[in-house]
Amino acid sequence: MKVAHIEDIPVLGSRIVRTDTMDIAIFRNSDDQVFALKDECPHKQGPLSQGIVHGSSVTCPLHNWKIDLASGEALGVDEGCTNAFETKIEDNIVYLRQ
Repeated sequence: MKVAHIEDIPVLGSRIVRTDTMDIAIFRNSDDQVFALKDECPHKQGPLSQGIVHGSSVTCPLHNWKIDLASGEALGVDEGCTNAFETKIEDNIVYLRQ
């Protein structure tokens, strides 16, 4: 699925893609890597799209859980996982595989 031009996703930010079943947050880090996660923290379903991106993780805005952008796994002592989706960039267009 074609999602957006890479420049439409802010560096250290995200954009939301709405599907029939869920919202997916598309993240861009400072290295122009793009990641996609279900927009729901595994802890209390906080909106990860509103979190702070740092390196290859995002911090949930509700309770500061750190989530790995590549795997969707909680980092540190926290446990849980959210859905991660494959992305690719081709000719500066971001694509998502659901």
